[in-house]
Amino acid sequence: FLFSDTRLAPLWTIVRLYLGYTWLSAGWGKLTNPAGAWVGAKSGSAVTGFIQGALAKTGGDHPDVSAWYAGFLERIALPNAVLFSYLVTYGEILVGVALILGLLTGFAAFFGGFMNASFLFSGAVSTNPMLLLLAILIILAWRVAGYWGLDRWVLPMLGVPGVPGTLFAPVAATAVPPIRP
Repeated sequence: FLFSDTRLAPLWTIVRLYLGYTWLSAGWGKLTNPAGAWVGAKSGSAVTGFIQGALAKTGGDHPDVSAWYAGFLERIALPNAVLFSYLVTYGEILVGVALILGLLTGFAAFFGGFMNASFLFSGAVSTNPMLLLLAILIILAWRVAGYWGLDRWVLPMLGVPGVPGTLFAPVAATAVPPIRP
């Protein structure tokens, strides 16, 4: 009932809109950052600072950042800080817009949750646990969470697991005459 009944669409719409607004606000703040630390003249500098802060949390008896994730940050994210800066900024904006519009809601919530998990692995707590929990709930309620949104029309066109949409439905056998040698 909680995750599949359209009578709960208003509840999931509120959660979806809150989550979407949060992501869109975060991404928009990065995009319009006057210092250009995320996108622009100094792109990558904010990500570099964030990663260096996370790497500083890897020491001690109870580190905030696991060694395996520190390795990822040091070997992959830090050398590609400019790329990650753009990915985070535009990823947050796209997730926010998709959630607000109710477009491919399950996928948008998944990628939002993925970013939250990445931030948590980096030792940044803030609102990330709550946002991750809300993203998981939206993922579980994917069929209803976008019902008061574009998913109401897009999902029947694209299809859902086990049911092809009208866009990908097989053509009826009588519509195309068979090819004869």
